[in-house]
Amino acid sequence: MKARFGLIEISRSISSSIENARLAEQAGFDWVGVADSQSLFRELFVTLATIAHATERVMIGPSVTNPLTRHPAVMASAIASVHELSGGRAMLGIATGDSAIYNINERPRGLKGLREYILAVRSLLRGEHAEYAGRDIHTKWVVGQADDPVPIYIAAEGPKTLELAGEIADGVICGMGLSPEVAKLTLDHLATGAKRAGRKLDDIDIWGLARVNVGTNRTALVDEIRMELASTAHHAFRFTLEGKLVPPDLADAIREVQQGYKPTHHEDLGESPNAGLMQNPELLAYMTERFAVVGTPDECVARIQSIRSSGFHQLLFSGFVDERAALIKALGETVFPRCRN
Repeated sequence: MKARFGLIEISRSISSSIENARLAEQAGFDWVGVADSQSLFRELFVTLATIAHATERVMIGPSVTNPLTRHPAVMASAIASVHELSGGRAMLGIATGDSAIYNINERPRGLKGLREYILAVRSLLRGEHAEYAGRDIHTKWVVGQADDPVPIYIAAEGPKTLELAGEIADGVICGMGLSPEVAKLTLDHLATGAKRAGRKLDDIDIWGLARVNVGTNRTALVDEIRMELASTAHHAFRFTLEGKLVPPDLADAIREVQQGYKPTHHEDLGESPNAGLMQNPELLAYMTERFAVVGTPDECVARIQSIRSSGFHQLLFSGFVDERAALIKALGETVFPRCRN
């Protein structure tokens, strides 16, 4: 399978998101996703609309949103509008929710709620009526896109969510880790879910989620993304550590990060409270090895090729660093061309 690469954009300003999306497309990225956290960043669908106009080729969409902050009819109409604006390039990425819901004092409603929501939105995107929360709902105008509905991707970080993605999603963003044993377990759970629906892994657009930083000083590179690794420890292991191949001697350290994590400072740059949670050197090294692509261009190329050999040929990168444009260019110029085949 051909390697493909995506970028998650946090909209710290509309203008910077437009510029980063344009730059990512020029650098060879295949997908620009926008994070959804209304209390911290610019509004998701306003940002996506501007990116739709600013780009020509890349897939775009929420990466990811949640089933709480928008009614299914609102979500379907919004993403269908982005699909129209972009000439059919939209996708809808969704998960149970993180900072977007914690910052309004809500809590995830679990996989049952996620399934109900996705099935309702899918029906609406096909131009059909749907039942949601015991009520009939519709988005009448979307019927014009019924032959080319927006694909729905689930961001999955645990066995049950991966199986749900394998069963009902068009695509999946795999967030349980990138090591060979974790990749195998991830794909096994996806296959289990796919089998329940009479599908195969080839029927699902599979992406691995990776934290990233490129440069010469590995210690400084890891230090710059400590808040990202804290975020990962907070939500990748949030509901349980069971079935996720976590070393027992790191379980307490992970729980300490989870207990101290501040949603109000989610993905803050610099010396944030969440970055400060990643002081345990063993945990920091483990999280970097399991979830990140970090190092010189040569090291990043080798890491990506190793990840590909484990079964993930498509990677969605975050890389929330101060010099964001420089990172995007470095990936496009010094890493991706050597990983495509």
